[in-house]
Amino acid sequence: MSEHIVSPKVYIGIFLSLMVLTAATVAAAYVNLGPFNIVIALAIASLKATLVVLYFMHARYSPKRTHMVIIAAVFWLAIMLALTLSDYVTRDRDLASNTQLTGMLGS
Repeated sequence: MSEHIVSPKVYIGIFLSLMVLTAATVAAAYVNLGPFNIVIALAIASLKATLVVLYFMHARYSPKRTHMVIIAAVFWLAIMLALTLSDYVTRDRDLASNTQLTGMLGS
């Protein structure tokens, strides 16, 4: 099995892309986007993770079976994120209005 040799220019380009995305993450943290802050942060993090997996873990040049495993893992992650975000969206924003909690606190 022959190894694929990647040019140093590609690695430099990926490194610079990761630095730009890190700066975008920091910039997004200072902007109040309301409920979309988490969506923006997860989108940037997913893009950075994709770059790392494809180039630094050499998944781009891997066999098709490896691609299938990665796609299955990303699909499972998407399910978990969807469930987490649906829980986050449906939570009660004002904890004091929750009658069970106020009863427990003795108010």
